[in-house]
Amino acid sequence: MAKVYWPYFDPEYENLSSRINPPSVSIDNTSCKECTLVKVDSMNKPGILLEVVQVLTDLDLTITKAYISSDGGWFMDVFHVTDQQGNKVTDNKTIDYIEKVLGPKGHAASSQNTWPGKRVGVHSLGDHTSIEIIARDRPGLLSEISAVLADLHFNVVAAEAWTHNRRIACVLYVNDNETSRAVDDPERLSAMEEQLNLVIRGCEQDEKVSRTSLSIGSTHVDRRLHQMLFADRDYEAVTKVDGSVCPGLEPKITVEHCEEKGYSVISVSCEDRAKLMFDIVCTLTDMQYIVFHATISSSGSHASQEYFIRHKDGCTLDSEGEKERVVKCLEAAIHRRVSEGWSLELCAKDRVGLLSEVTRILREHGLSVTRAGVTTVGEQAVNVFYVRDASGNPVDVKTIEALRGEIGHSMMVNVKNKVPSRRWKEGQAGTGSGWAKTSFFFGNLLEKLLP
Repeated sequence: MAKVYWPYFDPEYENLSSRINPPSVSIDNTSCKECTLVKVDSMNKPGILLEVVQVLTDLDLTITKAYISSDGGWFMDVFHVTDQQGNKVTDNKTIDYIEKVLGPKGHAASSQNTWPGKRVGVHSLGDHTSIEIIARDRPGLLSEISAVLADLHFNVVAAEAWTHNRRIACVLYVNDNETSRAVDDPERLSAMEEQLNLVIRGCEQDEKVSRTSLSIGSTHVDRRLHQMLFADRDYEAVTKVDGSVCPGLEPKITVEHCEEKGYSVISVSCEDRAKLMFDIVCTLTDMQYIVFHATISSSGSHASQEYFIRHKDGCTLDSEGEKERVVKCLEAAIHRRVSEGWSLELCAKDRVGLLSEVTRILREHGLSVTRAGVTTVGEQAVNVFYVRDASGNPVDVKTIEALRGEIGHSMMVNVKNKVPSRRWKEGQAGTGSGWAKTSFFFGNLLEKLLP
């Protein structure tokens, strides 16, 4: 590997410099007719790009363009963002929050503090116990997991689950159904962990295949799911087995070398979707790569992203094995959040066993959950499920209508269908219009519930 050296920066000097030169955040709604410009200038530090992108995407903002420059000791970024309806960001509460968190009086880590109705990570949930599950996916598994927790009197206050290449990663946040507080009884936690392991392993006893663990850290939930599947090496499997990516929509990722500046250049061309930049930056960061420059753009249904990177030790990607691994990991990161077909948004008064009841009904209708999100706002539980049939194929409309008829009398149901886009080609990217903005956010339902 080619090695590039740059000056050493003492950490204490960096802290002093941050105090002398505090970060600057500017929200510009006048320079561009179609979007809001978010400009961030600050002292450079490891992981700062991911922190900024995480804040913006957690607020349900869409990044349509971005220009990143963080070479040397200074970090200068410009993000073109819109809300989920494609409009400028004009909500004063959202603008104030961005300025507070990313500005001189805040830090991206303070994004855990939020207001009702905005699901920023999972840090606003209060007292809870975190459970992480990685296992071989199968139809009805989420229903079995939630049933175990309900039987043991655990209430699921939030959860997210991703499936990819026949693997499932799930993070659940639970508390005691009577006290609504985190459970710290070692015997009770051990019994819960044992029963969950019996369910997820089935006939398999290999801990490397399926396992349950209690989490102590406060890593952002989406990032943690990426980390779990990355550690599970899901990128080594054949991506097309889950059928979630249509032919012709496979991302095109290349790795080249910039000899003049000593960078490796990662180019990504794929179908655009929500949180695409976050997933790519998150993966590069967790693989210990530093992004020095980047250009992000989207046109119609097509996204084009280019990153100039080095490993944190100063090395570039020179061997074919390194390049192939980075390409596979980025492909996996892009695919994990892709879910074509039907999504169900369900809202009801929160109660113990609600998740178990809903997932049981889905299983009884022959549906398999490919991705799920559960959150609680006040006394309301909001669940989002992306579903396919037990064979991994698209669900029949009659099944969806039957499901709506069964549960519609007891909870609010919002059904969406993301139709696969027409095959995009790089030369025709600007003409694509088939991408449906089916996002994995709870904003629409929450707006109806909150005053």
